[in-house]
Amino acid sequence: MKPVKLSVVIVNYNVRYYLEQCLRSVLRALVGIPAEVWVVDNASTDGSLEYLCPRFPEVKFIANTDNQGFSRANNQAIRQSQGEYVLLLNPDTLVAEDTFRVCLNFLDSHPDVGATGVRMLHPDGRFAPESRRGLPTPFTSFCKMAGLGTLFPNSKLFGRYYMRYLDPEQPNPIEVISGAFNMIRRKALDQIGLLDEDFFMYGEDIDLSYRLLQGGWKNYYLPCLILHYKGESTEKSSYRYVHVFYVAMLIFFNKHYSKRYSLLGLFIRFAVYVRALLDMWQRFVQRVRARLNCPVTYYFPGYVRFEYEQTTVKEMLERIHNQPHGKRKWIEIVSRTTGKIVRPGEVVEIEEEKE
Repeated sequence: MKPVKLSVVIVNYNVRYYLEQCLRSVLRALVGIPAEVWVVDNASTDGSLEYLCPRFPEVKFIANTDNQGFSRANNQAIRQSQGEYVLLLNPDTLVAEDTFRVCLNFLDSHPDVGATGVRMLHPDGRFAPESRRGLPTPFTSFCKMAGLGTLFPNSKLFGRYYMRYLDPEQPNPIEVISGAFNMIRRKALDQIGLLDEDFFMYGEDIDLSYRLLQGGWKNYYLPCLILHYKGESTEKSSYRYVHVFYVAMLIFFNKHYSKRYSLLGLFIRFAVYVRALLDMWQRFVQRVRARLNCPVTYYFPGYVRFEYEQTTVKEMLERIHNQPHGKRKWIEIVSRTTGKIVRPGEVVEIEEEKE
């Protein structure tokens, strides 16, 4: 029996149809690769386990009785996995058929690289800037919150948060790899430790990337494509989301920068709280407008439709990515096997659409 080359770890919470699509793409991409796939379900209430377990007997499922959070759930599977490399993958993603091979070949040929991320696309094919990021040092964070990164996106000084000055078509060393797709060398994980479980849902990818760099490893961005619907399992209009997100930012600052930037500590905390309050106020206004049925001007771009069984994922991603600027449509994937149509923010039955 061949040793396991890759362990794919996915944490699920109430996104069974997106995860179903994700798993189907993962199994396509794993053909010929000695691998194992783990799904940790954080007490979903949408019947995820009952729906997915019989459909994917080759996948190893872990069922939690309560929501353990992202870091702890990932660690549960990582501790039981055996792969030379571990991939942390979001359930609301879709990977191309050659994505894993490209990443594995790169890691095999670059033993000083601890982890690699990829070129993530939004559902309309636009490049997702979180595909490559710089560490949120106090200055970098200030530039982002003050809008300097937006004003000077290609500046190495002001635009370091999203590193837009790097060529997205080329492999590049980066500082932070997104937790949506992070392929990590097991040897590096053994050295620096697993995900910090103080982070419930956000910030753990920044912390892990930082510890890899501190451990002497390199983090890399590779231009191979994946789709990231982004946030299908998170109610981003909720106050809890805002609270958890900004608490994670404070945990990271206190853990890594509070001693070095002690004088800036109060300012950083103040800035984070102000930004959190502004976000909460914006969400409050949105809820009030919704309850009052205030009209909202909204442009619907339409869909680019793909038949999953007749098209490779790579073809889908390349086609939506190469759409003309200003005329981009969202991806819509029809599966005759499952009888579902998966869209950004919506899954419907094929029969329902006919009606």
